[in-house]
Amino acid sequence: MRILRFLKIFYVIFAYGLDEFLPSGKRIGWLRAVCRVLLFWRPLLRPRAERLRLALETLGPTFVKFGQLLSVRPDLIPADIIAELTKLQDRVPPISESEVIDALNGAYGEPYTRVFREFNLKPIASASIAQVHFAIIAGGKEAGREAAVKIVRPTIEIAIRNDIGLLKILALLIEKLLPDGPRLRPREVVHEFETTILDELDMIREAANGSQLRRNFADGKLLYVPEIYWDYCRKKVLVMERIDAIPVNDVEQLKKHNIDIKRLSRDGVEIFFTQVFRDAFFHADMHPGNIFVLRDGRYSGIDFGIMGSLSGRDKQYLAQNFMAFFDRDYGRVARAHVEAGWVPKDTRVDEFEGAIRSVCEPIFGKPIKDISFGNLLLRLFDVSRRFKMEIQPQLVLLQKTLLQIEGLGRQLDPDLDIVPIAKPVLKKWMREQIGWRALARNIREEAPLWATILPQLPRLARSYLDRQSPSTLETYFHKLEREHTKLKRWIYVLVALLGATVALQIGRWFLLGTI
Repeated sequence: MRILRFLKIFYVIFAYGLDEFLPSGKRIGWLRAVCRVLLFWRPLLRPRAERLRLALETLGPTFVKFGQLLSVRPDLIPADIIAELTKLQDRVPPISESEVIDALNGAYGEPYTRVFREFNLKPIASASIAQVHFAIIAGGKEAGREAAVKIVRPTIEIAIRNDIGLLKILALLIEKLLPDGPRLRPREVVHEFETTILDELDMIREAANGSQLRRNFADGKLLYVPEIYWDYCRKKVLVMERIDAIPVNDVEQLKKHNIDIKRLSRDGVEIFFTQVFRDAFFHADMHPGNIFVLRDGRYSGIDFGIMGSLSGRDKQYLAQNFMAFFDRDYGRVARAHVEAGWVPKDTRVDEFEGAIRSVCEPIFGKPIKDISFGNLLLRLFDVSRRFKMEIQPQLVLLQKTLLQIEGLGRQLDPDLDIVPIAKPVLKKWMREQIGWRALARNIREEAPLWATILPQLPRLARSYLDRQSPSTLETYFHKLEREHTKLKRWIYVLVALLGATVALQIGRWFLLGTI
């Protein structure tokens, strides 16, 4: 079966003319020439980027997901291809009702009708990995509650694992055969994709992500996260609160419910920066299909399969970069990159600063309708390649989410200005990281550790000394004695100098007649 799948992949590659992506150099250019001659019958009228998108959709869910991952890697993929990959559709026909019933019965170990009082076997959404149904819970503390039930497709994991194995072979071929293969790091990209997509198959993990995000926004003022019904969640089934909400891209419905569109666009930006800098844990798949608006105007999000997280170091350098960027302090941006190790230590800061200024300065003072963060990022990545900047894998999801926020902002309020919304969030975070508040918090967090360690210090010191050899201890004590002797000598010298100074001052007063 794997051989047949591999043959199909190569057939689709050649049928859609993807051999056009092969370089024309001596190393492998001959293969491109041979394909043109032997496959002259192919009607390659569409642009190469569109043909790539159609090929990925033909190959199925795994390749669609892989294309979506590549669409947020401007450091690896040309701009024309990225623009087309963003159009990839993750919609597939739903599984049959009998398969739904079998999946539910298998997950719960009993007929699904005992778990759910009502269950609509017709899905309200169907994607490549899972589909969603509405239901009403039968018993327990959630009895009678309306729920959204997400079910993983029964055979999808086997198909994904098989396709990933083939992608690894293709990645190895690209790395070995293409002149630019090593720089593209195809095997690392496939490994990153494998981790991401296999995590999406685990509904328990997604439920945990949803619970964490709900705790982070417990007040529900800006973002309402549906409750997870843990008693009914299984590895292949997720059950959560059903929300009554409007899709964020349905502007007409939002206006009919008198929802303030401009405020909604501002809230979206604030939610993004709050997730990143306050919580270091953010929803990393914020396309319109996952974002809704409640009737009272608050945001609500679903689908927690892809979440991003940042370390304290990442947050600190990102905050410095954003603040410096908003203040147009490009020198500080350049220095932060060098200090973070994102560019080589021998990078000339003044040259790097000038390159960043040439990219960023033109966008200030313009409304979001006149700014494309996508183009800005592409130009920044051009600069990064010039200065040999290493793209940080942990920031790829952040970049993707920022682009999605841009898309939502354009749709809701073309005149939205991100800077005055983001700045207060960043300043508040910076205040909490620097100064007496940060010191007090660190002391409070470390106090239990020190309370445990301090009583043990004498015993640990004695244990260390007991492990030393007699010669080592003797040398150590001789050293202490020498240091003690030196210290006494310095004390004597200081006392003598102090006495002499006092005596001279008294004599001076005596001669001046003040005594």
